[in-house]
Amino acid sequence: MSENKPLRTSSNAVDPRRWAALIVVLVASFMDAVDVTVVHIALPDIQAATGASTAQVQWITGGYALAFALGLITGGRLGDLFGRKKVFLLGVVGFTLTSLVCGLAGSPELLLAGRIAQGAMAALMVPQVLSIIHVTFPERERGKVFGIYGSVMALGTLAGPLVGALLIEGDLFGLGWRPVFLVNLPLGIAGLVAGALLIGESKAERAARLDLVGVVLATAGLLALVLPLTQGRELGWPTWTYGSMAASVPVLGAFVAWERRLARRGGSPLVVLSLFWRRSFAGGQGVQLLFGLASGVFFLAWTLYLQLGLGFSPLKAGLSGMPLSAAMMAGAGLSMQRLVPRFGRRVLQAGGLLAAAGMVLFVGLAGHYGTEIAVWQTMLPLLPMGLGMGMIIAPLTDVILSEVPHEHAGSASGLTNTTMQLGQAVGVALSSVVFFGRLGPGSPAAQAQQMPHAFAGSLWYVAAAFTAAFAVLFALPRTAGTKAPAAATAAQEQEQEQAAGPVPVG
Repeated sequence: MSENKPLRTSSNAVDPRRWAALIVVLVASFMDAVDVTVVHIALPDIQAATGASTAQVQWITGGYALAFALGLITGGRLGDLFGRKKVFLLGVVGFTLTSLVCGLAGSPELLLAGRIAQGAMAALMVPQVLSIIHVTFPERERGKVFGIYGSVMALGTLAGPLVGALLIEGDLFGLGWRPVFLVNLPLGIAGLVAGALLIGESKAERAARLDLVGVVLATAGLLALVLPLTQGRELGWPTWTYGSMAASVPVLGAFVAWERRLARRGGSPLVVLSLFWRRSFAGGQGVQLLFGLASGVFFLAWTLYLQLGLGFSPLKAGLSGMPLSAAMMAGAGLSMQRLVPRFGRRVLQAGGLLAAAGMVLFVGLAGHYGTEIAVWQTMLPLLPMGLGMGMIIAPLTDVILSEVPHEHAGSASGLTNTTMQLGQAVGVALSSVVFFGRLGPGSPAAQAQQMPHAFAGSLWYVAAAFTAAFAVLFALPRTAGTKAPAAATAAQEQEQEQAAGPVPVG
């Protein structure tokens, strides 16, 4: 099928199932968002029940993020080549089965293996979401759809800690922390059935073989960078950790050189490097990376700070995060529907400064009150942080994909998700230095008095990442996200439809 327009049943009508299909793919995104945050809130219980070490605790979150990051570009490209619906449903099946493995794991090693496999399956599922949205909805509807997408992701961030806290404290069937993974089973089964019925198939017009050399080089380079960051502190920074990080540079350089060579020869590269000539795409990827890095450092340290440093129960910790997610939802809706169409990139930049200000406020409160900090004082800084994050993340996705040809939608969506998840994996890895390193030797549970100091210290890095995002956003066009005149947009779509003719729906 042609990839130069949305899925259509005739020359003048878009796919009538698109809104029902949107619900299905948003449920998948919601499931992924919940899975990340629900595990954060369960970490202390998992560590206590399984005897996991500090490095294993990091890998329970970081391993998922790393496998997710390593596989997203490949997952997006597989959707382009073999069908986005097909790969999406395969990812849903795999994610559901690996959730079952995690829920039944009897040792930290098996749990880690399950989490890494779960991340790999999410890498098949998640990039298809943005791809399906991009090729299914006409341009005039995408702003609204991406606003809904941002709100759903924020809702997942809100629901995760609360769901996790309720499941852990409820101790369903005496299973302790295990239901935080098993809750994915009914969602996955429902998503599989609904997706098979409602999502239309689409793929790149000119199918090609997967760039296996690119997959190997990208995976090896990213793994060489993130693995030593995660393991280094626990192992005392042996020589191989520095060697591995140094080796990642030429390996990733070889990946770029190979992709260029493959593109010149008319092949199908894993990453379409020409996309980076577009300011909106290149600048947006930089912001995604910084956003993920800030999230990776913050959420792991914040969860342990609340539960192990302040003695909050899982439910109390989950409720403490409500202002963050509520503010994210408000920021996403406000920016997409009201602010960005009028003021463009300045809205995203204001969001970066707001988020950074929230972190500086948290540094002051945590440092001043120590372990005597009140619940409302832990919530207060989350309001500007959440509002700022929402103002960035919802419109940014639309801006990044706005100039991407449909035939590269999967590759671009996979790369967009990859930069976010790679940033998160690096952020979790850096936590071993900026957070765990400040606690000194021993387990975090035995050092509650040091938690506020370690947490406050790590927040400076989070604030720095948001401030850097403000600067990188200058790379975006000033008018990014502003509305084109309605008449011009309609005329442009009509011209594309007349040129393309009828398109069957899969």
